[in-house]
Amino acid sequence: MTKNLLCFDLDGTLTRRELLPLIANEVGLEHEFEVLTKLTVEGTISFEESLRLRFAILKNIPVDIVQQIICHAELFGKIIEFIRNNSKRCFVITGNLDIWIETLMKNLGCRYFSSKVTASDNRLQSLDYILNKSTAINVLKRDYPQHNIIAFGDGLNDYPMFEAADKSVAIGLTHQPSRVLISKSNYVIYEEEALCRLLNTL
Repeated sequence: MTKNLLCFDLDGTLTRRELLPLIANEVGLEHEFEVLTKLTVEGTISFEESLRLRFAILKNIPVDIVQQIICHAELFGKIIEFIRNNSKRCFVITGNLDIWIETLMKNLGCRYFSSKVTASDNRLQSLDYILNKSTAINVLKRDYPQHNIIAFGDGLNDYPMFEAADKSVAIGLTHQPSRVLISKSNYVIYEEEALCRLLNTL
Protein backbone atom coordinates (compact mmCIF):
# COMPACT_ATOMS: atom_id res chain seq x y z
CA MET A 1 0.00 0.00 0.00
CA THR A 2 1.38 3.41 -1.01
CA LYS A 3 1.75 5.81 1.88
CA ASN A 4 1.52 9.59 1.85
CA LEU A 5 4.12 12.05 3.14
CA LEU A 6 2.66 15.43 4.09
CA CYS A 7 4.80 18.54 3.52
CA PHE A 8 3.70 21.85 5.05
CA ASP A 9 4.79 25.41 4.44
CA LEU A 10 5.22 27.22 7.77
CA ASP A 11 4.25 30.90 7.46
CA GLY A 12 0.51 31.41 6.99
CA THR A 13 -0.07 27.66 6.72
CA LEU A 14 0.79 26.53 10.25
CA THR A 15 1.11 30.04 11.75
CA ARG A 16 -1.77 32.50 11.88
CA ARG A 17 0.55 35.31 10.76
CA GLU A 18 3.56 35.50 8.48
CA LEU A 19 6.62 35.26 10.74
CA LEU A 20 8.92 37.84 9.16
CA PRO A 21 6.38 40.70 9.33
CA LEU A 22 5.59 39.59 12.89
CA ILE A 23 9.27 39.87 13.81
CA ALA A 24 9.51 43.25 12.05
CA ASN A 25 6.52 44.59 14.00
CA GLU A 26 8.06 43.50 17.29
CA VAL A 27 11.36 45.26 16.59
CA GLY A 28 9.98 48.42 14.97
CA LEU A 29 10.76 47.68 11.33
CA GLU A 30 7.19 47.46 10.00
CA HIS A 31 7.60 49.96 7.17
CA GLU A 32 10.69 48.31 5.70
CA PHE A 33 8.97 44.94 5.63
CA GLU A 34 5.72 46.27 4.20
CA VAL A 35 7.67 47.61 1.23
CA LEU A 36 9.60 44.35 0.77
CA THR A 37 6.46 42.22 1.07
CA LYS A 38 4.67 44.34 -1.53
CA LEU A 39 7.59 44.10 -3.97
CA THR A 40 7.84 40.33 -3.45
CA VAL A 41 4.11 39.69 -3.87
CA GLU A 42 4.06 41.80 -7.04
CA GLY A 43 7.00 39.80 -8.42
CA THR A 44 9.21 42.89 -8.65
CA ILE A 45 11.90 41.04 -6.69
CA SER A 46 12.35 37.30 -6.24
CA PHE A 47 11.88 35.42 -2.96
CA GLU A 48 15.66 34.91 -2.79
CA GLU A 49 16.35 38.63 -3.24
CA SER A 50 13.68 39.43 -0.66
CA LEU A 51 15.13 37.01 1.88
CA ARG A 52 18.62 38.46 1.43
CA LEU A 53 17.29 41.98 2.02
CA ARG A 54 15.29 40.83 5.08
CA PHE A 55 18.40 39.12 6.40
CA ALA A 56 20.38 42.36 6.02
CA ILE A 57 17.68 44.29 7.88
CA LEU A 58 17.35 41.79 10.74
CA LYS A 59 20.89 40.45 11.10
CA ASN A 60 21.69 42.68 14.07
CA ILE A 61 18.60 41.70 16.05
CA PRO A 62 19.66 39.22 18.78
CA VAL A 63 18.87 35.65 17.75
CA ASP A 64 17.25 34.79 21.09
CA ILE A 65 14.81 37.68 20.75
CA VAL A 66 13.69 36.45 17.32
CA GLN A 67 13.38 32.89 18.66
CA GLN A 68 11.14 34.10 21.47
CA ILE A 69 8.93 36.04 19.04
CA ILE A 70 8.54 32.96 16.84
CA CYS A 71 7.87 30.63 19.77
CA HIS A 72 5.02 32.91 20.87
CA ALA A 73 3.51 33.11 17.37
CA GLU A 74 -0.08 31.88 17.27
CA LEU A 75 -0.45 28.56 15.47
CA PHE A 76 -3.37 26.64 13.98
CA GLY A 77 -3.77 24.30 16.94
CA LYS A 78 -5.70 21.47 15.31
CA ILE A 79 -3.22 21.20 12.45
CA ILE A 80 -0.30 21.27 14.89
CA GLU A 81 -1.94 18.49 16.91
CA PHE A 82 -2.28 16.40 13.74
CA ILE A 83 1.41 16.91 12.91
CA ARG A 84 2.51 15.93 16.40
CA ASN A 85 0.40 12.79 16.23
CA ASN A 86 1.76 11.91 12.77
CA SER A 87 5.30 13.28 13.06
CA LYS A 88 6.98 10.42 11.17
CA ARG A 89 5.19 11.28 7.93
CA CYS A 90 4.90 15.06 8.33
CA PHE A 91 7.55 17.57 7.25
CA VAL A 92 7.84 21.36 7.37
CA ILE A 93 9.41 23.02 4.33
CA THR A 94 10.15 26.71 4.89
CA GLY A 95 12.40 29.43 3.54
CA ASN A 96 12.82 30.73 7.08
CA LEU A 97 16.19 30.54 8.84
CA ASP A 98 17.14 27.38 10.71
CA ILE A 99 18.40 29.07 13.86
CA TRP A 100 15.26 31.19 14.21
CA ILE A 101 12.81 28.30 13.99
CA GLU A 102 14.73 25.44 15.66
CA THR A 103 12.92 25.71 19.00
CA LEU A 104 9.52 25.83 17.32
CA MET A 105 10.44 22.81 15.21
CA LYS A 106 11.56 20.85 18.28
CA ASN A 107 8.13 21.49 19.76
CA LEU A 108 6.47 20.18 16.60
CA GLY A 109 8.59 17.06 16.66
CA CYS A 110 8.82 16.54 12.90
CA ARG A 111 11.66 16.78 10.40
CA TYR A 112 12.05 20.08 8.58
CA PHE A 113 13.89 21.77 5.72
CA SER A 114 14.88 25.44 5.89
CA SER A 115 17.34 28.09 4.80
CA LYS A 116 20.63 28.06 6.74
CA VAL A 117 22.74 30.71 8.44
CA THR A 118 25.90 31.03 10.48
CA ALA A 119 25.48 32.78 13.84
CA SER A 120 27.92 33.90 16.51
CA ASP A 121 27.55 35.80 19.80
CA ASN A 122 23.75 35.78 19.46
CA ARG A 123 23.88 37.54 16.07
CA LEU A 124 23.45 36.35 12.50
CA GLN A 125 26.74 36.39 10.60
CA SER A 126 26.02 35.06 7.11
CA LEU A 127 23.18 33.70 5.01
CA ASP A 128 24.69 30.45 3.73
CA TYR A 129 21.86 28.65 1.97
CA ILE A 130 18.42 29.67 0.67
CA LEU A 131 16.10 26.71 0.37
CA ASN A 132 14.40 26.02 -2.94
CA LYS A 133 11.38 24.05 -1.82
CA SER A 134 11.52 21.65 -4.76
CA THR A 135 14.92 20.50 -3.46
CA ALA A 136 13.31 19.32 -0.23
CA ILE A 137 10.61 17.43 -2.12
CA ASN A 138 13.22 15.73 -4.31
CA VAL A 139 15.21 14.68 -1.22
CA LEU A 140 12.07 13.06 0.19
CA LYS A 141 11.36 11.33 -3.12
CA ARG A 142 14.86 9.86 -2.99
CA ASP A 143 14.59 8.82 0.66
CA TYR A 144 11.00 7.50 0.45
CA PRO A 145 10.60 6.11 -3.08
CA GLN A 146 7.42 4.14 -2.28
CA HIS A 147 5.53 7.16 -0.94
CA ASN A 148 3.35 9.85 -2.50
CA ILE A 149 4.20 13.40 -1.48
CA ILE A 150 1.44 15.92 -0.81
CA ALA A 151 2.37 19.60 -0.40
CA PHE A 152 0.45 22.28 1.51
CA GLY A 153 1.16 25.99 1.07
CA ASP A 154 -0.16 29.47 0.32
CA GLY A 155 2.43 31.62 -1.44
CA LEU A 156 4.33 31.98 -4.69
CA ASN A 157 7.49 30.58 -3.08
CA ASP A 158 5.57 27.32 -2.55
CA TYR A 159 5.13 26.85 -6.31
CA PRO A 160 8.37 24.83 -6.79
CA MET A 161 7.21 22.51 -3.99
CA PHE A 162 3.82 22.09 -5.68
CA GLU A 163 5.47 21.33 -9.03
CA ALA A 164 7.65 18.60 -7.52
CA ALA A 165 4.99 17.00 -5.29
CA ASP A 166 2.56 14.28 -6.39
CA LYS A 167 -0.44 16.29 -5.15
CA SER A 168 -0.85 19.74 -3.65
CA VAL A 169 -3.27 21.73 -1.52
CA ALA A 170 -3.50 25.54 -1.61
CA ILE A 171 -4.22 26.91 1.86
CA GLY A 172 -6.26 30.07 2.48
CA LEU A 173 -6.39 30.08 6.27
CA THR A 174 -4.45 33.34 6.71
CA HIS A 175 -4.92 35.06 3.36
CA GLN A 176 -6.01 34.33 -0.19
CA PRO A 177 -3.55 31.87 -1.75
CA SER A 178 -1.69 32.87 -4.87
CA ARG A 179 -3.67 32.39 -8.10
CA VAL A 180 -0.66 30.71 -9.65
CA LEU A 181 -0.58 28.28 -6.73
CA ILE A 182 -4.31 27.58 -7.02
CA SER A 183 -3.85 26.71 -10.69
CA LYS A 184 -1.37 24.00 -9.66
CA SER A 185 -3.46 22.62 -6.78
CA ASN A 186 -5.60 19.53 -6.44
CA TYR A 187 -7.54 21.15 -3.57
CA VAL A 188 -8.08 24.66 -2.22
CA ILE A 189 -9.03 24.91 1.46
CA TYR A 190 -10.07 27.96 3.50
CA GLU A 191 -10.99 26.49 6.90
CA GLU A 192 -8.86 24.72 9.50
CA GLU A 193 -11.56 22.13 10.21
CA ALA A 194 -11.86 21.28 6.53
CA LEU A 195 -8.10 20.86 6.26
CA CYS A 196 -8.07 18.56 9.28
CA ARG A 197 -10.82 16.42 7.75
CA LEU A 198 -8.75 16.11 4.58
CA LEU A 199 -5.58 15.28 6.52
CA ASN A 200 -7.35 12.46 8.32
CA THR A 201 -8.25 10.86 4.99
CA LEU A 202 -4.70 10.93 3.61
